Amino acid sequence: MTRPFPPPTVAPGQLQARLSEQGFALLSGADVPGWLSVPRPQLDDLASAWDDLPPDAHLRDGGRYRYRRHSCFVVDGGQVRQVPHRAHWQPLEYNALHGGMQRWFEPVHPETVARPVWSRLLTRVGDAASALRGAQPWHVEAHLFRIDTADGIGRPTPEGAHRDGVDLVAVFMVGRHAIKGGESRVFETAGPAGQRFTLTEPWSLLLLDDERVIHETTPIQPLEPGRTGWRDTLVLTYRRGGFQGD
Repeated sequence: MTRPFPPPTVAPGQLQARLSEQGFALLSGADVPGWLSVPRPQLDDLASAWDDLPPDAHLRDGGRYRYRRHSCFVVDGGQVRQVPHRAHWQPLEYNALHGGMQRWFEPVHPETVARPVWSRLLTRVGDAASALRGAQPWHVEAHLFRIDTADGIGRPTPEGAHRDGVDLVAVFMVGRHAIKGGESRVFETAGPAGQRFTLTEPWSLLLLDDERVIHETTPIQPLEPGRTGWRDTLVLTYRRGGFQGD
């Protein structure tokens, strides 16, 4: 098995500059609680929400490896407002596999949204979006993902390398269990440069300027034959002006 490449993390004070310079930036899991100004146990307690995700019924490749919840919010400075439940929609331009269709997923549990750490996650990443594009209300879609290997292989990004059609994407690695693979790959949208690395540390964070880079994650496989593994992530997308599909 190929040894995974470690993520090129930076210190919290360098995160915004690195994001502006190269279009993406990473924080280690050890640094994220300080960046969020929340105690680490609050993040670890939040991870239990990933144990109750319904199957994704919209996979056009026929797979049964993805579980998901989805809710939408408006983040304006330090204020978070959940909006009425809505479908997730992307144009074919950004998602050749699932674009152009309204995908309804079960919402994030109210008790998850009610946790103070949830609002802090959304507002802190909103600060990063405002530093990148200017302060304004942000239309945020929150996706809780579990990709598993029950069928032998799981695909975190079945659509391949892509953009999301937003301003900023935040990927929090919640946890990995008994898997290999799942390498993150980030490429310039208008150039040849790219990097590859594997997020393994719980609560490590990848920020992506969606206008400048495309990204994908390679498939996962079980670490041991016959033993199901999984990869849990929280993906937050921030968009100016409205939600896609409005």
